[in-house]
Amino acid sequence: MRNLRKLCLLLPLVSAMLIACTDNEQNEVVTQEIKKDLPIYGEKDFIEGIDKDTLYHTIESWSFVNQDSSWVKKSDYEGKPYVAYFFFSNCPKICPKINSNMKYFQEQTKGLDFNVIAHTVDPERDTVDRLKFYGDEYGFDYSNYNFVTGDKQTIYELGINSYLVPNQEDALAPGGFLHSEKLILIDSKGRIRGYYEGTEIKEVDHLIEDLKLLIKLEENE
Repeated sequence: MRNLRKLCLLLPLVSAMLIACTDNEQNEVVTQEIKKDLPIYGEKDFIEGIDKDTLYHTIESWSFVNQDSSWVKKSDYEGKPYVAYFFFSNCPKICPKINSNMKYFQEQTKGLDFNVIAHTVDPERDTVDRLKFYGDEYGFDYSNYNFVTGDKQTIYELGINSYLVPNQEDALAPGGFLHSEKLILIDSKGRIRGYYEGTEIKEVDHLIEDLKLLIKLEENE
């Protein structure tokens, strides 16, 4: 009898929890359905007659060497979305997590037309051979993925001035470098459309959804 009373008391609570879970799932679906556009980050200038009277911040020109000793330029990345981020191969904690998540990201986005570029912030140690070895360790498919190295100052300035994220040497930071953990979504016009925490798998899932949305938006332009 006592057990029966406990069961009776628990049933309303369980029912309430099930309803709450259902409501949360419905809210998530509604939120995804409502999201029909993505923001454009960075400073904006009003110039009459240009891109609906607004000139948006864009990524400046760049040219680096990838893991296969080939030059990769900004022009190679124009015309389709891409994802950019910063790392270094000797990074003890953050970068392994980011690149593990990016391997998951690549697996979940097979068949989508986009590119990825990963800039090292430690070009003195991250040689072409080192980048190739590093990428191979994670099993990346290089058909739309480049790990690049180049002039250190150029890489730092690109991060700060174009991608709007911090990049610098820092003796107090793990591994000796301070760099952003962000994954940065860029559209086909070189504009920043999103920032995502590269160490958080839920954020990577958000990036996947936003990438799909961006591709769809650009197909309809």
